[in-house]
Amino acid sequence: MSIAPQSTLEVDKDWWRGAVIYQIYPRSYQDSNGDGIGDLKGIAVRLPHVAALGVDAIWISPFFTSPMRDFGYDVSNYEDVDPIFGSLADFDAMMTEAHRLGIKVMIDLVLSHSSDRHPWFVESRSSKNNPKADWYVWADAKPDGSPPNNWLSIFGGSAWAWDPTRMQYYMHNFLTSQPDLNLHNPEVQNRLLDVVRFWLDRGVDGFRLDTINFYFHDKELRDNPALEPSRRNASTAPAVNPYNFQEHLYDKNRPENLEFLKRFRAVLDEYPAIAAVGEVGDSQRGLEIVGEYTSGGDKMHMCYAFEFLAPDALSPERVEEVMNDFDGAAPEGWACWAFSNHDVVRHVSRWGNLVADRDAFAKLYAALLLTLRGSVCIYQGEELALTEADLAYQDLQDPYGIQFWPEFKGRDGCRTPMVWDSQVAQGGFSTVKPWLPVPVEHILRAVSVQQGDENSVLEQYRRFLTFRKQHPAFAKGNIAFSQPQGDVLLYTRTHAGETILCVLNMSPVESMATLPEGNWQALTGHGFTSNNYGNKIDIPAWGAYFARLG
Repeated sequence: MSIAPQSTLEVDKDWWRGAVIYQIYPRSYQDSNGDGIGDLKGIAVRLPHVAALGVDAIWISPFFTSPMRDFGYDVSNYEDVDPIFGSLADFDAMMTEAHRLGIKVMIDLVLSHSSDRHPWFVESRSSKNNPKADWYVWADAKPDGSPPNNWLSIFGGSAWAWDPTRMQYYMHNFLTSQPDLNLHNPEVQNRLLDVVRFWLDRGVDGFRLDTINFYFHDKELRDNPALEPSRRNASTAPAVNPYNFQEHLYDKNRPENLEFLKRFRAVLDEYPAIAAVGEVGDSQRGLEIVGEYTSGGDKMHMCYAFEFLAPDALSPERVEEVMNDFDGAAPEGWACWAFSNHDVVRHVSRWGNLVADRDAFAKLYAALLLTLRGSVCIYQGEELALTEADLAYQDLQDPYGIQFWPEFKGRDGCRTPMVWDSQVAQGGFSTVKPWLPVPVEHILRAVSVQQGDENSVLEQYRRFLTFRKQHPAFAKGNIAFSQPQGDVLLYTRTHAGETILCVLNMSPVESMATLPEGNWQALTGHGFTSNNYGNKIDIPAWGAYFARLG
């Protein structure tokens, strides 16, 4: 195995705290070989764009060998690159280029389940007494032949699939082709930790852990209780999905996970300056679980839940509520906030669908995301204010969307190709028809259109990320909220003797805000303008004001 050269990046074990991470969905970033699908060489070619943004790291969604039933989140070989994305040598070259540009590389690990094509599962399903018979979650049918319990799959239907060879059911929290690994088995844990070491030895800087609260199931296979309708919400699954009708006490969120996360963290700590962020998918206890997983400094570095990825629109009160809820649930923890990713409707559409000036809206929400306490994930195309693509049914690829169409259209709308050049076919993503169509409205927002235009969303992202780096309080500081003034959100960030006031007008109309007591000195370089009248600030629609305590 060829090992990538050691990174020349400065070693800072705390780099992740307040880091800005740019998520790349590799199928849709840049096609380098004309097959309509993005790849690792394409990512390497486009890394200067990421560097110009001023982010600290990239997170790359799965590129491992896979039959692509769930587009890489169904892994059939954890230690190789799928040929559609390139090779291990291409990964090493991409990572070397990232490090040359000062960008850390985090990769997506899917440890809760594998593909049914994985050799581990092929062996496990072959009999009840083979060496890997207990590597997945198997259970006998009830006497009437029905599944072992009432657990449901997020992707629809029962969480159990019948296997005629073993004459047993196997558990799958997602597609039937994504059987759940049995992490109660120490051999499975050890093998997964070997996978972690494999990528650390290649030089990665960290991991994003997919569905981190799904790793363990209840050994007794107890039924989940029904969830009261008043407690249901659509933060992690669409409202049309009966998955929301259960309280998921036994199919996920199990306490045994804490010990495994300690083992995982111990492996990371064998290497310098490694960090990991976990995805916590739970509609009732998300922040509480984040608190459990990030406490004590011996498990996850940071986690994210779905509070800011949910359909519910944001208001000053909602932002403060989420931040306070996080502090209450995870006093020792560190959050990683995102407004968009590969699983949810892009936030410019989700929250700003009826907004007249979407550019101003996008700029304001970028300022909000980049000044809250925690680390930040930006999803590719967010810096262009890309909207959710409205795809025809025949263009859908996502099995989730196909299952629940038309009430839920799936995740393809946020996964369409990145747009680079408005003057080139397919927006410069590919020379052929891509795996998902490129919307015309996206081509009009391509990098080539926005680059150099000081009024563009892209240039505002670059400008604000530069401003953010100039003030460490945004990355590392404490946060304290003042009473909202109508639609105006006010809070301070304080670190190392510096206190910065953030005043954000979360509305489509001009607003007047009164500054808190103090000698506030207006800051510049952030791209927003306001009129000062003593201790009162006249803030434009979707505008912001920043000041330092003198």
